[in-house]
Amino acid sequence: MSVVGTDRLPMLALDQGVVVPTMVVNVIVESGEAATAVAAAEGGDARLLLVPRVDGRYSSVGTIAQIVESYDLEGNRAVVLRGLRRARPGGGSMGSDQALWVDVEVLAEDEPTARTRELAVSYRAVLDEILRLRQASTVAERLAMIDDLAELADTAVYSPDLTLAQKVEVLETLDLTARLELVLGWARETLAQVKVERDVRRQVGERVDKQQREYLLRQQLQAIREELGETGSAEDGDYRQRLADLDAPAAVKQAIERELDRLERVGEQSPEHSWIQTWLDTVFEVPWNVRPSDRLDLAEARSVLDADHTGLDDVKERLVEHLAVRKLRHERGLDTVADGAVPARRGAGQILLLVGPPGVGKTSLGESVARSMGRPFVRVALGGVRDEAEVRGHRRTYVGARPGRIVRALTEAKAINPVLLLDELDKVGADWRGDPSSALLEVLDPAQNHTFRDHYLELDLDLSDVVFLATANVLETIPAALLDRMEVVRLDGYTDDEKVSIAREHLLPRQVERAGLRPDEVEVPDTVLNAVIGGWTREAGVRGLERALGRLMRRAASRIGSDPGVAPVAVDEPMVRDVLGRPTVHLDEAAGRTAVPGVAIGLAVTGAGGDVLFVEASLHEGDEGLTLTGQLGDVMKESATIATSYVRAHAAELGIAPDALAGRRVHLHVPAGAVPKDGPSAGITMVTALVSALTGRPVRDDIGMTGEVTLQGRVLPIGGVKQKVLAAHRAGVRTVVLPARNGDDVDDLPAAVRDLMDVHLVEDVRDVLAVALTAPAAAAA
Repeated sequence: MSVVGTDRLPMLALDQGVVVPTMVVNVIVESGEAATAVAAAEGGDARLLLVPRVDGRYSSVGTIAQIVESYDLEGNRAVVLRGLRRARPGGGSMGSDQALWVDVEVLAEDEPTARTRELAVSYRAVLDEILRLRQASTVAERLAMIDDLAELADTAVYSPDLTLAQKVEVLETLDLTARLELVLGWARETLAQVKVERDVRRQVGERVDKQQREYLLRQQLQAIREELGETGSAEDGDYRQRLADLDAPAAVKQAIERELDRLERVGEQSPEHSWIQTWLDTVFEVPWNVRPSDRLDLAEARSVLDADHTGLDDVKERLVEHLAVRKLRHERGLDTVADGAVPARRGAGQILLLVGPPGVGKTSLGESVARSMGRPFVRVALGGVRDEAEVRGHRRTYVGARPGRIVRALTEAKAINPVLLLDELDKVGADWRGDPSSALLEVLDPAQNHTFRDHYLELDLDLSDVVFLATANVLETIPAALLDRMEVVRLDGYTDDEKVSIAREHLLPRQVERAGLRPDEVEVPDTVLNAVIGGWTREAGVRGLERALGRLMRRAASRIGSDPGVAPVAVDEPMVRDVLGRPTVHLDEAAGRTAVPGVAIGLAVTGAGGDVLFVEASLHEGDEGLTLTGQLGDVMKESATIATSYVRAHAAELGIAPDALAGRRVHLHVPAGAVPKDGPSAGITMVTALVSALTGRPVRDDIGMTGEVTLQGRVLPIGGVKQKVLAAHRAGVRTVVLPARNGDDVDDLPAAVRDLMDVHLVEDVRDVLAVALTAPAAAAA
């Protein structure tokens, strides 16, 4: 393509189309930019340059167009433009008429070559085939009238199969041979796609015709069977008998009747036949009105709970209260529902959420409740569930659809009123498939769950008589709306004495049996149990303790299996060290860690229960500021900033030299950096560590602390006091500092722990420092 001249024209950018030479288009003048360009053109020879604009980028080639006509269209002005020639825009400037005037090089098509003519013939043939398949005969006739090869190549711009970017590429391809090669390749791709669409339509049409013929034949076959008195198959008759024997609400029976009628109408070859059969089998397995009688004997319930669990007196008492409410409501007829009335929640007791660290017996408490009531027990594991359909079921139209876990649990329990444990409620997730915790809102709401509707069954299911219990390790990840529907019962862990009793009464007999031993073949004194608890299993629960006892029993079984004459095997401390290795818990760790200034012991609560944290502070030359390490959360970082600000503001009254922080950087570190930590309760610990590092006074090695600190030095209350104090007790720390407003929480501690611990209740951080730091003279010594 060659340059045949230059010109200066107003430019109009096109955002939604491409205009090529010989094309006639209507353009609605809506924007100020378009109105200015059209007015500028009409003030001259009515020509302007049309330039496509894609994603803010202007095309390198435009089209000179002539304004043929101007008219009004529904309140807007419109113009008819005819493309004349391709042009290459150059520099431009804003004219006095506010239009953008650009210098253009006017381009003309070169003479076609033999290769160009060959491509044109192929392109015309492909277009004819596409138009024939699409039955566009009128367009094919117009195409046959085009003799100019450049105009033929530019017809690709009219194609709805090309994107705007592809149409701009046609405009920018100046060489006619290259342009025909480009559009021919696209046309061949379009032809292949059109052929595939044609084949698909043909196959679908044939399949529909076949299904229609089969339907008519089945109708005729059904009429013949009715004439012969052979209505329904043997399988249909079996479903009818099962429906007659089914004890279920009237609405359920009506729904089954409707599906049975559909099953008799469709043929066995139809996919719908198997869907209906699967649905019917599922509905018949649901125990609609199967309700084992409750055994609401409170004395027996207490004995069962005491036999299954040592300790946890507060929790067991709360469970007994729960059963007492159900007993009184049942005896006084408050659960009776009149015909047609909306069911009240039977038992009307609050749904209990058992919260505590792993290994404290949350799941086994649910089993004990079921055993004491004489009801079946079923557990629904929710850990890692991310699909809402896991709770509410899948729609029947999906391949492999099935009911949700609630319905499957009732089917497994073979009763409509089991004790149903929702395990690991805090580990429910959410993604693009929905939020399972939102689906649980209806399940756990006494005002709604009498009409729970599973997506697969599409029938109302009365869950009001189910005893729901839930378990979790932490509360923070449970949505507030879901948490509001439950009463939280905390299981904070066991003391060492309680662990010895649990090991003696429950864990050891179970491990002896699993190892194939008899009780008289092994001897484990309490001193050994205490050694295992103190040296190898510092935990809130007893799961690690049971694993350690299991290893010891397997070693005893190995000895007896090799030499039966060694029985009974006495488990002593040398054997414990040989089996379990070196102790992993060191009660003297606190003394070694706090021997130097700048280290304080904090108390925290994690998903595994209470724990002790060592907060370290150091100062070094450098830019003034604060460095934090140890994988701390945002709230804990804020506590560190508050602690540093408090120490800077009150340096003089804390006995810190005025220039102690000048030109020095503070570094706060909480070891175990691979473990995420967060929360405000480390505030006073951070202040204590900083003051210790600045004054050179070590922190007492027998004191642990917890509490939120303010910029004024006030100590605010925190949560998890019982778990934190139990953690300090397990770590050998016998003095704890707590906020004064947590004083009532001390009463929740077991009496044996409360008697051993020296608890200091403080309101100001100065009181913390007075208790925690060693005396200056002792520090100097």
